[in-house]
Order: sequence, then structure tokens, then C-alpha cells
Amino acid sequence: MSGLLVRRADPGDFPAVAQLTVAAYEADGQLKGEHGYGAVLADVSTRATSGEVLVAVDEATGAVLGSVTFVLSGTPFAELSGPGEAEFRMLAVDPAAQGRGVGAALAQACVDHAAELGCAAVVICVRAGMAVSAHRLYERLGFVRCPEKDWAPAPGVDLLGLRLELPRG
Repeated sequence: MSGLLVRRADPGDFPAVAQLTVAAYEADGQLKGEHGYGAVLADVSTRATSGEVLVAVDEATGAVLGSVTFVLSGTPFAELSGPGEAEFRMLAVDPAAQGRGVGAALAQACVDHAAELGCAAVVICVRAGMAVSAHRLYERLGFVRCPEKDWAPAPGVDLLGLRLELPRG
């Protein structure tokens, strides 16, 4: 998408990232009956110390349109990744900016970063009932179901593992 810049978030971005992440998860119905996850999503500074929070910014207005947290295996926010794997979590797009390619740009930035770091694969988890458009996005990027990575962090929250093998060399 032209006019979109993906970069590492700075502390000045954190309030916007917190707000849009919670709003996106609420709009998608992912915080119904949640167990404190909204507070985790809003705590951007903690995520930034454990991984890399990336933002997609509208170059014309400077508005933060989306964000994602990129982590490596063995770090505090890593849930699925094993040795040599990276993962991204908490990908969120401002509900008003959906359909503009923001999510795809953020996901691709994570894949590219993992490849630059020499990772063998990128793994993610998606909620079983998540919007079809999100599942399609990950399919287009080449992610495939990885049932051995499925898990449930809380009763009624079923997460499906996806994996993208990265080219070596």
C-alpha cells in the first residue's frame, strides 16, 4: 500500500498502539469474556522491552493505523516459537483503517525481519473464530496450519498454530 510506512514504534506511539489494539480486538469480538487480556494488549511498554513493536503509519497524516509485536523464541512474549523460529503476536489494525493493506504490510514486515535474522520459520496463532479475512491474509503469505502448535490459553479460547517456512541461505 502506498503512503504506508512500517517502522519500530517509539514511546510516543505507545498510547495510540494501546488504544487501537484494544479497539481492534473488541471490534473482532476477541475480548468477550476475556481474562485480563485487554490489559496485556494495552501494556505496550512491556511488550517493547521483550520484543519489537512495529507500527504502520499513514505517511500523509502520521496516524498510527496498526501494530504488531515481533518476538524471538525464548523471550517473555514468545508462545509458540521453538529454536530458530520467530513469531509475531497482537497484530491489530485500527477498525477505521481495515481493508487498506495495513495488516498485510505488518505481517510481511515481520516475515522479512525474521528472514534478515536468519530464522528458519515464522509461527503465529490465530483464534479459531477469527475473521475469514485474517485467515486469508496468512494463507496468501504462505502460512500453513500446524496443529501441533494449537493451544488454549484460557477456557473457550482456542488458538490455531500456523507456520511459514523461510528460505535458507
